[in-house]
Amino acid sequence: MNRRRFLQSTTAFTLLSAAEFAPWQTISAFAKEMDEFVRGPVVKDHPLRQVSKHVWMIFSPDGFPTPENQGMMCNITFVNTAKGLIVVDSGASVQIGEMAIRQIKKAFKKPVIAIINTHYHGDHWLGNHAYVDAYGKGLPIYSHPGTITAIQGVQGNMWRTLMEQWTNQATLGTRVVPPSQPLEDGAELKFGDVTLRIHQYGTVHTPFDLCVEVVEDGVTLLGDVAMDRRIANMDDGSYLGTLKAYAALEKTGSTLWLPGHGEPGPNVLSWNRELFEGIYRPCEQAIRDGLGLEEAKALVLKDSRVASRARDTKGFETNIGKYVSLAYLEAEAAGF
Repeated sequence: MNRRRFLQSTTAFTLLSAAEFAPWQTISAFAKEMDEFVRGPVVKDHPLRQVSKHVWMIFSPDGFPTPENQGMMCNITFVNTAKGLIVVDSGASVQIGEMAIRQIKKAFKKPVIAIINTHYHGDHWLGNHAYVDAYGKGLPIYSHPGTITAIQGVQGNMWRTLMEQWTNQATLGTRVVPPSQPLEDGAELKFGDVTLRIHQYGTVHTPFDLCVEVVEDGVTLLGDVAMDRRIANMDDGSYLGTLKAYAALEKTGSTLWLPGHGEPGPNVLSWNRELFEGIYRPCEQAIRDGLGLEEAKALVLKDSRVASRARDTKGFETNIGKYVSLAYLEAEAAGF
């Protein structure tokens, strides 16, 4: 056990012992003291970057959470409107949220007036805690109704705990602050000079992913519907749903795609489509030919759409087996 963990655990035990005999009036103050003490370290500053006229981002160079990056694995996006700043995906911890708030206060003389969480994976919403602390409990936090229900249920505390484990407790002190304002496909949020149009296409990366189109800029914020040189986690998703979503998104007229992980660019959707086709279609063919999973995996690895991207795809070697298995199961189910 390192010194920080030891001090946290021993001090927490002392505070708990004292609280056992405290009058009920002190419980609230005690809880606040515990929350403030048992916290992970401050996250180093990551600079703001302007993407388009109204869109800014804090880029995360890492695709997966580690103790070294303290959970900083998801891009945090801000839409600068005449009414104030809109946050799209708030990061994986209260510490990351606080870091982002430091950056926007340097660049803008206006408050955050709303948050949009694209889906229920914790690296996209656990930072809500920091914004509610900074801008008040009445801050509107939007998401799909299914995402709201998921975070209020099992997904909320599960993701808080997972992030602590993956970062060696660097995210300690983060509270679950779920979104509460529902958004459906086709909804529009107008903030003075900026219109945000919401797109939802059923099950893609999760059953409830939102994409946020910044209409005036021709930019769409994708969440994890597509990533830059990384395969989106498909445990809760669908390959066929993803390919359908890409076709629909390209009809929006956007010319720049900003993923939750990786660099924004004009070719994010096309790159992902080729990779997903290269994984799913060989599995589909294997099912038709009566081939097993291992034979399907061999077909996938030989597919030029996959082979040409393997070297540049983060986590490819450790994850491709699982992604092929999921594609095979989906193709098998679709065949019946």
